[in-house]
Amino acid sequence: MGRGEEDVVRIAKRLEKMVTRKSADGALDLLKELQAIPMTLGILKVTRVGMLVNSLRKLTKDEEVISISKILIKTWKKLLGVDQMKRRSSHDSSSSSPPYSPVEMPEGSNSGPEGKHCEKGGGGGDRRRTETKPPSTPTTPTTPTTPTSPSTPGTPRSPAFPSAGTSSEVVREKCREMLAAALKTNDDYVKYAANCELIGAQIEDSIFQELPAVDQKYKNRVRSRISNLKDPKNPNLRISVLTGAISASCMAKMTAEEMASDELREKRKAMTEEAIRAHQMAKTGGTETDLFSCGKCKKKRCTYTQVQTRSADEPMTTFVFCNECGNRWKFC
Repeated sequence: MGRGEEDVVRIAKRLEKMVTRKSADGALDLLKELQAIPMTLGILKVTRVGMLVNSLRKLTKDEEVISISKILIKTWKKLLGVDQMKRRSSHDSSSSSPPYSPVEMPEGSNSGPEGKHCEKGGGGGDRRRTETKPPSTPTTPTTPTTPTSPSTPGTPRSPAFPSAGTSSEVVREKCREMLAAALKTNDDYVKYAANCELIGAQIEDSIFQELPAVDQKYKNRVRSRISNLKDPKNPNLRISVLTGAISASCMAKMTAEEMASDELREKRKAMTEEAIRAHQMAKTGGTETDLFSCGKCKKKRCTYTQVQTRSADEPMTTFVFCNECGNRWKFC
């Protein structure tokens, strides 16, 4: 290992710690040091420093760090282009050469008849051909090398420069981090000594078992868990998950009604009861009249009922039902 490669390995380790801690303190000096080191494609593949610089660029807001990171990545990408051009040129030169020239050269014959004798002759010619074939084998592995295929330019790039598209594993890892962060709301996990990362990973895994496609349904399921866990009006749900009263698998399958706070449940229940009561009163116990005009069908054949829904000194609430189209409305 050369001096330059040792320096890159040392810098890569420090950058990896920065990315893990999500802190870019001191990154500027390391990036400037990388600019001064002559880089090769081999060092990039071994140290994976390109991937670390790219990750550092994404997490920092320092404009100078971002600028130097982009310059380094752009410079190192040129190394990939030069390497691919060399491989293409070697492939083209090897494919254009005559197929039997490596066999004919060791025989030292330039005349046609003698060359024909070596290929068509007796045992001596066959033995000479089999002896001279092994030296030609090193040319065959270089001919069909994968870098010449359309899919191969991404192959050497992946260790140092991750592709822009996010794979399912990246999405799952991000969802686990967001679930763990939601569980850490208000620092309740400290009181109960709960491992938020583990619980978040278990919830995500249960969701993935049910929705393995990692599509919009999967994301909506994770998003609803996060919003309910972070809800400041519903701390009991988060505490129940942290203490184990609600298991991770159960949390992954709960409906919106099951995750709702007690206050929201009571409000929904009251609204449902009021709607049912209004429907029943207007339909069964009402008085038929033509004093009201339906806003939907404009007919006047209606049934109305008056109920004291508020305090005694407040006016009564009138519930109206249209006998023509079934439209319902109320007013005070």
